[in-house]
Parts: sequence; structure tokens; C-alpha cells
Amino acid sequence: MTTARVPGLPLGEAKAAADEAAVPNYMAELSIFQVLLNHPQLARAVNDLLATMLWHGALDSRLRELVIMRIGWLTACDYEWTQHWRVASGLGVTADDLLGVRNWREHDGFGPTERAVLAATDDVVRDGAVSAESWAACARELRSDKSVLIELVTAIGAWRMVASILQSLQIPLEEGVASWPPDGRAPGSAID
Repeated sequence: MTTARVPGLPLGEAKAAADEAAVPNYMAELSIFQVLLNHPQLARAVNDLLATMLWHGALDSRLRELVIMRIGWLTACDYEWTQHWRVASGLGVTADDLLGVRNWREHDGFGPTERAVLAATDDVVRDGAVSAESWAACARELRSDKSVLIELVTAIGAWRMVASILQSLQIPLEEGVASWPPDGRAPGSAID
């Protein structure tokens, strides 16, 4: 198990810091927030950004979770993959589709909408911006809905940022949480 570069607050301290920062108390149970709550204002800003998309978003939750899982896979971010495996599964996203993000171009369960948002995700992770071709596909598939398109780009950028935070600070999985569900296969262990 990895040790975080910045030690996480003990649970009691993390919950107190969460209360002071107006971060939901249950977030203090996550390793990422136990570390981020060392900087309460930043923890609140990160929470507010992610919570806006998770609980009040315009982007379809299934598409959002496929994007997050793809980022977790592309960046080899075990924490992001593992946390969002649980989130996505709880939202009804099938294991086949979650595993399908590993090689989305060949996954039969994805149609043009999923392929458009996953191509945009790949663009941002690889090049830092959505390509003109991917943007056109997303605009077509998402019916040029400005709110949804803005949120898509923001979601890709936000969870790419989270993957960088997790990896740079070497934030470990919570105790007892299995790595790389459901099969333990990490990127690089086979054709990605």
C-alpha cells in the first residue's frame, strides 16, 4: 500500500476540517479528502466542482462515469478507477460497459454518443484539448446543448486534474478496497 506524500488527517480531524470547510462530512472518509482537507479552502473548491457535476449536472450520469473511467484507465489512476467503479455501478452502468472503456473503439456496447465523448476524453488526456473532429461529433450527438457540452469538457478536465492530484500526492486506496475492479487488471497488463 502506498503512503501519501502529504499525510491524510486522522478521520476525526478530517471530519472536523470538513465541517469547518463546508464539505459534506462523509467525504472525510475518503483518502483523497483526508489529504485535501489539509488545505480546507481547496478541499471545498474541489468538492464543490465535482459535486456540481455529480449531483446537479446536465451531462448524462452514465456518460460522465464512462468519461471518468476512461481517464482512470488512460492515466493508470487506480484510485479514480476503483472509486468510480463503485459510483458507476451504483448508477446502473454495466460492468461490460465499464470494462469497455479500456478499448472503447472495439466495444460493441457503445454507440455514436459514447464514442464521441470517449474520443473527446482521449483528446484531452493526450493533447490537452478536444479536437475539431471530436467536438463536431459531441455537438452532433449531444444536440449542441451548450450546458451539456460545457459540462462535458469541464468533467474531462476536472477528473483529469483529480487523477493528477491522486497520483502526484500518491493517495492510497481506502483500507480494504480492492484494486482495479473487477479483475485486478491494470493498464499496461494487456493491450489497452
